[in-house]
Amino acid sequence: MFHGGGGGGWWVYVWGDDEARKQKSFDWGLLRRVLDYARPYWWQIAGILTLILVTTGLGLLTPLIFRDLIDNALTNGDSNRLNWLALGLVAIPVISGLIAVVQRRLNAAVGEGVIFDLRVSLYQHIQRMAIRFFTNTKTGELMSRLNNDVVGAQRAISSTIVTIISNLITVVATLAVMLALEWRLTILGVLVLPFFILVARWLGGKLRLIAREQMEYNAQMNAMMNETLNISGALLVKLFGRGTDEVNRFQDRAGKVRDTGIRQAVLGSQFFAVIGLVTVIGTALVYWVGGHLVLDGVFTVGTIVAFGSYLTQLYGPLQALTNAPVEFATSMVSFERVFEVVDLPLEIQEKPTAIALPSSRGELRFENVTFHYSSREDSQLLSDVDRPGRMDNVKAVFSGNDKSNGKNGKHPPANVLMTIGAHNGATLPSEDAPAAPSQAREQALENITFHIQPGQLVALVGPSGAGKTTLTYLIPRLYDPSSGRITLDGHDLRDLKLDSLAAQIGMVTQETHLFHDTIRTNLLYARAEANQAELEAACRAANIHDFIAGLPDGYDTIVGERGYRLSGGEKQRIALARVILKNPRILVLDEATSHLDSQSEALIQDALKTVMSGRTSIVIAHRLSTILAADLILVLDRGHIVERGTHQALLAMGGLYAHLYETQFNRDREMG
Repeated sequence: MFHGGGGGGWWVYVWGDDEARKQKSFDWGLLRRVLDYARPYWWQIAGILTLILVTTGLGLLTPLIFRDLIDNALTNGDSNRLNWLALGLVAIPVISGLIAVVQRRLNAAVGEGVIFDLRVSLYQHIQRMAIRFFTNTKTGELMSRLNNDVVGAQRAISSTIVTIISNLITVVATLAVMLALEWRLTILGVLVLPFFILVARWLGGKLRLIAREQMEYNAQMNAMMNETLNISGALLVKLFGRGTDEVNRFQDRAGKVRDTGIRQAVLGSQFFAVIGLVTVIGTALVYWVGGHLVLDGVFTVGTIVAFGSYLTQLYGPLQALTNAPVEFATSMVSFERVFEVVDLPLEIQEKPTAIALPSSRGELRFENVTFHYSSREDSQLLSDVDRPGRMDNVKAVFSGNDKSNGKNGKHPPANVLMTIGAHNGATLPSEDAPAAPSQAREQALENITFHIQPGQLVALVGPSGAGKTTLTYLIPRLYDPSSGRITLDGHDLRDLKLDSLAAQIGMVTQETHLFHDTIRTNLLYARAEANQAELEAACRAANIHDFIAGLPDGYDTIVGERGYRLSGGEKQRIALARVILKNPRILVLDEATSHLDSQSEALIQDALKTVMSGRTSIVIAHRLSTILAADLILVLDRGHIVERGTHQALLAMGGLYAHLYETQFNRDREMG
């Protein structure tokens, strides 16, 4: 937004996505919903409006004081009247300043209160969204909704609406006083307004385009810095010897920012000059015509001086009101983006009649379970938002800001998403990634039926992309089956309270996530009330206590973002300790250890034996030792269970399991 002054007046112009706004009609339902968020602060808003009326009234007194000072005090030599009028000229700005402080306090209370309410509503709803939503939504987009759009929505209530009302009151009151003083000069002063508006829109439109262009160049420059100045990007640049190329690329983008900045400054000065000229012409016309009327004795010198002051107060608010629809539309767009998140349907819902399961035996059944990524997925996604100047709006950081993603920037169709597993767009276990075309299919899982007795160990085996991870994600209700049902101790998972279900299940994925905090805090995430002795017992069981104890800060060591200060094996053992501390009845884990050294792998295998002891365990098995210990092996291929049984029985079949045994587990067999 630009603000500028010319001839004592103020103009305002807002740039934005005008075409998008033109396509939107005014939505009274949206406005009522916006006002619902303002309702808790009605008395502060009423106070703000009252203070606006008082401030406007005080502002109208100043020109009248000048008029009285010239026409009466000075003309008649009334020193006593002059003293009081001079005191009034000092008192009015002092009182207005005190009122402004109180008004700002009320504005801040309303604005920050609305921000708080919106952010809590948004965050609460996002926390209830299914994992599907997060695998298809950029984190940066969620951050923008929680920050930029919430602030924009807050501005609608605490600033935009208040400003519009304030300008309306000022214009109406000023025109009323001007008409009462001299209707001919009032009409003359208003006649210049159309030229004022036309010039502002013509030059303002050019400024808007340049400003948008500069914001885009800034976004591309910042996105490039973000990519090349983090540790991974800097390492890649050095390894490939591309430092000079990146400097040249940065120089090109920084140069574009510089050039548009110069163009913006030059056009801005032209804008100020022309707007100032139009304002001066309007004021000069009033003084010229008014001066002749003074010479003819129609009215006094004080009247024309007061008129000059009133013109200054009139032009600014009138120009602001011509742009009020654009400002209001901008604020409403922010609310629409906030409400878009709040209105997203909850895929995983808890029934009103859901029951709590305080303890579980660990008996698990899959009954004809089919799962696929239906076209409903589109309803779980946020719309694409064009945000000029935002790094997350830059689609191609190095090759250019090509906004086409795939074909015409559209999401791939639902049946394509179905073939690539549950983890599209997310950093999740890699086993379900589409490694081979033979695993591409429409149904992720189809007619899955099996029964796990309490305390049993079930190993899931199959080619990459067969659906093993997808199957495990159905157990804690990260997704719901498309058909069929899953039961825990005879209860359909959809009939259980979500917190109750989560308490019974512990899950360790191949890609371990740790918060950027201490080891203690990461462990306590499983059970906040655990004491030090319990923490140490869990860590000893996971073969990680000795390592933690040897650190300078022990359990208070900061692990870094995503635990980057720890090795893969250390992170995985801390994740196991966290699950042990939770003490779930059912354990779901991906025991992949291929990226670990042999010592870490041996420690984790030892820890897994402790973790699985006495629990119902479902393991995506990558090690022969786990498969041999399993009570039941389920072999998956293309979303179906194609074989099931014990190790020896499956080998005797000579099917897919026997083939996997000869290839995938060959190294384990030879080492054993």
